[in-house]
Amino acid sequence: MTENLSVPGPRRDLAMHNDWWASGWEHVLPRQALPLTMLIGTASQSDFTGSLDDLLREIFESPWDMIGGDLDGALTFLWPDGEWDYEEAPEGREASEANRWEAFGTLLTAAGFPVPMTVRDLSDLYLTWGLAGREETPDGTRWSMPAALPLPGDVLPLDAELTKRLDGIRWTMRTAPLVNGLIEHLIDHLGEPQEVLTSLDRLAAATGQDADDVRIALAELVESGDARVQRGQEQADAARLETHQRFRLVMDWDHFNETWMVRA
Repeated sequence: MTENLSVPGPRRDLAMHNDWWASGWEHVLPRQALPLTMLIGTASQSDFTGSLDDLLREIFESPWDMIGGDLDGALTFLWPDGEWDYEEAPEGREASEANRWEAFGTLLTAAGFPVPMTVRDLSDLYLTWGLAGREETPDGTRWSMPAALPLPGDVLPLDAELTKRLDGIRWTMRTAPLVNGLIEHLIDHLGEPQEVLTSLDRLAAATGQDADDVRIALAELVESGDARVQRGQEQADAARLETHQRFRLVMDWDHFNETWMVRA
């Protein structure tokens, strides 16, 4: 459920829920949602009982800047320091922050939820939404997180644009490792061939992936313009290839090298 992230602290490492990045919550909630999720994930470890305030005191000898000091710190969407890119966001930091709050407030109000002002308020919403659980036991307060986090669209009425963006992020996180595995095979083992006669089952055996995952990776390469899949002289639909069907994978390495770092 969680991955451990080593941080400076006298007793304990922070733990981050593995599902956080793919869930899309960081694109909906204020910036303190990430460290709050780390804090609750750490509190969910079996050897801890107590409040989130107790855990903050255990880990840090001073206020945690990342979360804004403590649980009563004000929520913000933007980091207060750092340079502002006026070309990308000409409205400026204050206007951008105000716009984010207006959209966030409208979203939560439409769903019947209070708009949180502090990290503690947000932790209460985590309990309401099922991102976290809290139980009082004879040993003290026990925190928990579900194996799979609910998605923002499960509890909030996201608009079509944001829904599409979050779906795209989740799909990219699903497919990127598959594409990387196929690319590594083509470069490291086959020496960047311009084309190769192969099949899904052969590529699956060579990359250690499932044939269905290789099919997805091929379809992504074709969609991005990095490759073509051909049978004979005809272009084939990568998404409809049969497992044992032979085909020619034709790579456009120039296009790949020009665009891969931008898309990665």
